[in-house]
Amino acid sequence: MKKIEDITDKLEQGIVEVFDSEKYKAYLNCMSKFYNYSTNNCLLISMQFPEATLVAGYQAWQKKFKRQVRRGEKAIKILAPCMHKKIIEGENGEEKEISWISYRVTNVFDVSQTDGEKLPTICERLNGDVKNYLTIQDKIIKISPVPIIFEKIKGRSAGYYHTLTNDIHVDETLSQQQKIKTLLHEIAHAKLHNRENGEEKDANRRTMEVQAESIAYTVCQWLGIDTSSYSFEYIASWAYGRKAEELNASMEVIRKTAKEMIDEIEI
Repeated sequence: MKKIEDITDKLEQGIVEVFDSEKYKAYLNCMSKFYNYSTNNCLLISMQFPEATLVAGYQAWQKKFKRQVRRGEKAIKILAPCMHKKIIEGENGEEKEISWISYRVTNVFDVSQTDGEKLPTICERLNGDVKNYLTIQDKIIKISPVPIIFEKIKGRSAGYYHTLTNDIHVDETLSQQQKIKTLLHEIAHAKLHNRENGEEKDANRRTMEVQAESIAYTVCQWLGIDTSSYSFEYIASWAYGRKAEELNASMEVIRKTAKEMIDEIEI
């Protein structure tokens, strides 16, 4: 357990350094233009387009990001709140205002469905090889609580855990390092965020991503695979606006789950 604590301490320091970088500031400036969707809408997006990474409305892509939704792309349906107000007469004849919220279906699109100006990015994909790759991959696949499907995934997503079909999808074109890290990331999701019995199933999207990537980083470090160039920036991208709080709040879960996965891989 001491080695795991040392790894996660290094993780925390690495993320703090990312927060102060100019690259991260440029990324935050871009991310601030994206709407922060509710938990229910995140679920709707995941069910319709599980590989989605960044979504916005048709006009938002044009006006805010100078990107155009490609002809023929299928919209992702979410619910947009509509505020209503009305003046009514009270019991004593005085006027009072009442308000209520209704919802309407609106369309959004993922960045992979658009073309145009490049968005500021962090988390450049890993491209190295892994010693004993096939052996390590086989051991990792065996600890997955759900089926794993290797396929070509369009867009920016390296992989995803599909909560509706309860399986993991990983891009078959990834490098060895990226594929191992992605497998561990999605297995962490399947273990912790399963909608039926996941220990952290009620966590918000940010927390889920911070947990999954932190666990993947920790297990990779234990396996002798350094993913810090990707993981530090990925975690920082999901902890934006909250500094290291998102990571610190989940540290016990991260360390416990990483140890469980390491113990399973060793068997």
